[in-house]
Amino acid sequence: MKRIFSCLLLGAGYFILTTTALAQTNLSGQPLRVPNSAVPFLNFTPDARSGALGDAGVALDNADANSIFWNPSKLVYAKQDAGASISYTPWLRDLIGDMYYGYFSGYKKLGKDQAIGLSLLYFDLGTINFTTSQGVSAGSFNSREYALTATYSRRLAKNFSMGVNLKYLNSNLGAGTFVNGTPIEAGSTAAADISAYYNNSTRDAVTGKGISWAYGLMISNLGGRINYGSKELYYIPTNFRLGGLFTYHADTYNKFNFVLDLNKLMVPTPPIYGTPVGGVAPIISGQNPNRPYFSAVFGSFADAPGGFAEELKEITISTGAEYWYNDQFAARVGYFGESLEKGGRQYMTAGIGARLSTLGVDFSYLLPVRSGSPLANTLRLSLLFNFNKGQRVAEDAETADNDN
Repeated sequence: MKRIFSCLLLGAGYFILTTTALAQTNLSGQPLRVPNSAVPFLNFTPDARSGALGDAGVALDNADANSIFWNPSKLVYAKQDAGASISYTPWLRDLIGDMYYGYFSGYKKLGKDQAIGLSLLYFDLGTINFTTSQGVSAGSFNSREYALTATYSRRLAKNFSMGVNLKYLNSNLGAGTFVNGTPIEAGSTAAADISAYYNNSTRDAVTGKGISWAYGLMISNLGGRINYGSKELYYIPTNFRLGGLFTYHADTYNKFNFVLDLNKLMVPTPPIYGTPVGGVAPIISGQNPNRPYFSAVFGSFADAPGGFAEELKEITISTGAEYWYNDQFAARVGYFGESLEKGGRQYMTAGIGARLSTLGVDFSYLLPVRSGSPLANTLRLSLLFNFNKGQRVAEDAETADNDN
């Protein structure tokens, strides 16, 4: 077959995030050192609310079923006894017409201090057509990936909670086919997330004026490397996310949210290689990306050949502003920024949302800063379902009175 396995893996996966960056070089002609991983869909923003806020969500208020992805610690502060969400995103629709991903999640509170949940993130990469070395069709395959997650969160203090996710992920890019005589298998592994959340507020009981603030931390996708049938092992996209929220309550009905998330992909930065000797290229700057797992993941904060200045370039910024009227209607704008030397994704986002007692809907749209971006015209749609709201609000009010 014409396709080698690495091309299949990168073409069906990682290029989705950095199509343009992988082909670029810096001013000295050296290739850009962009950290990359397999199964990048694990870090795709699944819901439209955060999608409209520049992909920020780790400290966002009004916890719902999408908190399983962003920060499961928030679930214990949800106003509803239980909830669910469904999200749909056509992906790279200007380039590939049959690629999309969907997110399905739900949670249940166990009293006032605990919550559990389940979610499924499904990514359909569309149909890949295979050919022989003579150009003869060798069939096609519908590539797909998914991650199934179970979550548990617990309140440890009045304003502080922590949560964990356990997930199983499967990446089936072309199982049953052969590349250069090597069979392609579905890759799978297990991973875990750990998160923390703190929130507080001060408001006037009569006028409703005041402020609220929150902080969130999430380390996601801590897990084994993934294999597709060869000897090669690929890192999954372990990610460190730190975020904050500031809310200004103008009165009882109007409030403004301002969010900021900082992200760092915890995978090795490609080193600088020298001239091959005996078929092996020596590393002249940086660290070996094939070092032991914990050294590679937690050492990713200090392994860039360019030192601390280069490490800072690997941090992406997600920020946004959100206006709510009576907790029923929302308007949102956001921005996502990444260094041109580390992928170059830069785009504005916008969206709206509405909430009823048992149903909510959110919509977002992505507008790239530069023309030609494969992410252009990305839209997301999310539906939220709430259950037993009256029971939960009453319980939370009673809890607040007891705490005071």
